[in-house]
Amino acid sequence: MKFSILIAHYNNDLFFKDCYNSIINQSYQDFEVIIVDDYSEVTSIKEVKNLIKNDIRFKFFQNSSNKGVGYTKNKCIEFASGDICGFVDPDDALRNDAVEKMVEFFKKKDCVAAYSKMMLCDNQLQPINPFNRTKQIINRDKYFVNINNNITHFFSFKKHIYDLTEKIDPNLRRAEDQDLYLKLYEKGRILFIDDCLYNYRLHKNGLTQGEDKGKSDFLNVIKKTFKRRKINKFQKFEDEDLYNKLIKKEQSINKRIIRYYLNHFII
Repeated sequence: MKFSILIAHYNNDLFFKDCYNSIINQSYQDFEVIIVDDYSEVTSIKEVKNLIKNDIRFKFFQNSSNKGVGYTKNKCIEFASGDICGFVDPDDALRNDAVEKMVEFFKKKDCVAAYSKMMLCDNQLQPINPFNRTKQIINRDKYFVNINNNITHFFSFKKHIYDLTEKIDPNLRRAEDQDLYLKLYEKGRILFIDDCLYNYRLHKNGLTQGEDKGKSDFLNVIKKTFKRRKINKFQKFEDEDLYNKLIKKEQSINKRIIRYYLNHFII
């Protein structure tokens, strides 16, 4: 079973070496790496290309202009040839058995996608603590929209199932992961691996947009999700009211925490 590791890159050469090393040291070696660059600076592109130049499993593509992360992640999946796909951000890293664990899980379980816990790390990728909101979701709940980030990295999915969806909205600058999760959620079971397979780096440069933009994109994803699912009961609400209703619908938690997670995890 071939695994496609997908990387949407934009000026992340400073941290990319850690990501690269975590990939080449995977215990499972039947993989390819699809990197789509979103029109980075020349020096950043040069650094990435220099690292991957001697490994034919790494395939590098570049957008003709800066298109945004929704468009770029769509292209990553389009270029992938693996049975299973999983995104890794270029400033993060995988545990050395992450791909192996995912492949074994997909062989044993009937699901369209799977996700693990992730370890929150400092700027040097030293572990701090696991992200504690990740847990097994309830499948086949038409109101599920992942408002509390129960689904996180390392999220992996069957390529042929993704091809049956509307695909990631190419206009999204934030919340594209949520768009992916929710569209796949509608195609079958998504299961949880109770193990930290992904190292998420917390650093100031990781926040590329403000809270308002992240919230706006997230709400647009939710509105389109409800439209696909033929849910009309929220149409009368303004965005702020809709957002608050959704929080209460899944789990009532402090709004300050929601804002923090929007900035750090809906990327």
